[in-house]
Amino acid sequence: MNDHEQGTVLTGGTGFLGGEVLARLLERDVAPVYVLVRARDDEEANARLETLLDSLLGSAEAWSDRAIAVRGDLGQPWLGMSSRDRDWLAESADRIIHCAASVSFTMGLDEQRRINVDGTRRMIELAGHCARRGGLESFVHVSTAYVAGTHPGTFREDDLDVGQSFRNAYERTKFEAELLVRRSPELPVQVMRPSIVVGDSRTGWTPAFNVLYGPMKAFARGAYPAIPARRSAPVDVVPVDFVADAVLALAGRSGNAYNLTAGNRASSVGELIELGSAAASKPRPRVLPPWVYRRLIHPLLVRSGSEARRRALRRSEVYFPYFAMRTRYDNSTARKALAPAGIEAPPLASYFHRLLSFAQAADWGRRSVARHEIIPSRFAARTAANPLFAA
Repeated sequence: MNDHEQGTVLTGGTGFLGGEVLARLLERDVAPVYVLVRARDDEEANARLETLLDSLLGSAEAWSDRAIAVRGDLGQPWLGMSSRDRDWLAESADRIIHCAASVSFTMGLDEQRRINVDGTRRMIELAGHCARRGGLESFVHVSTAYVAGTHPGTFREDDLDVGQSFRNAYERTKFEAELLVRRSPELPVQVMRPSIVVGDSRTGWTPAFNVLYGPMKAFARGAYPAIPARRSAPVDVVPVDFVADAVLALAGRSGNAYNLTAGNRASSVGELIELGSAAASKPRPRVLPPWVYRRLIHPLLVRSGSEARRRALRRSEVYFPYFAMRTRYDNSTARKALAPAGIEAPPLASYFHRLLSFAQAADWGRRSVARHEIIPSRFAARTAANPLFAA
């Protein structure tokens, strides 16, 4: 590796949120970005990064002097790097943004821990090495608001271990990872906790059709005759453009954790049902107490009806606990810090139609749509405007 000026080490750049952070780092800054890429060799790492930049920004060549692929594996001790490469990276970085994580709600606990907890531990080790070798201004750890687990009531930014239990291995391992970060007081840490992250609020673009998109798709197809929920249950949703902007605006600031949530602008199950059913011109599903649904209705629905309906219900089961939540995420610190920059989470109702329009146009992920086709870049010409994606 050649010598480079100090810049940002980014993990998860090939993922949804990490990709948005990468695009902003390249377009808004002049420092290099060292993108950690899992690959067999440097050639494959470079090829993966070029493909990513072509998709995100329309051109890899335009950014080749500042977007630098670094072969590394969060699943290996010291990221699978030689001591020489590790030292070079530590001396080249003054900031780390750790976005990489498994966001699966169905993965087993042991596998999830290997990715979310052990991967975070290795990034903490790298951060310490950076601090010793060249200095470290900021270590940004992207966590999740769902470290709150089943905690009832308000979950504040200075809360973490409040005796909560967890709905799945994703929540538990993100909690355990954040505990590790919080136990590293020698590092200049900022913890970012987004809630449910959906597509771009201006265009609806997303490459990841998970979490909220499962229920959205089911609403659009009338697959839910009934759901286990409370109409008043909060549904805290934030668009990816807000989260990526907030991560970069808050990186390096004092403060332990920021809830990047909708907060008092959060939607509700009742509103989500109204939005989804109205947009799709489908009947609203009945809302039943969770215990009634589990014992009486769900077994009947799974046994009867079309195969398509049964598949939709099976895929959605993992999300049903989130339709009866009693947790609200206070975002006072983040909101105050972001206000001078004009960064705030818009209410879901203001951009829901864009999310649904894009999802339908992309056939819920079956048709690949590159980011640069929808979101303009400074160095990539936007393709002809499509009214479907207009704001």
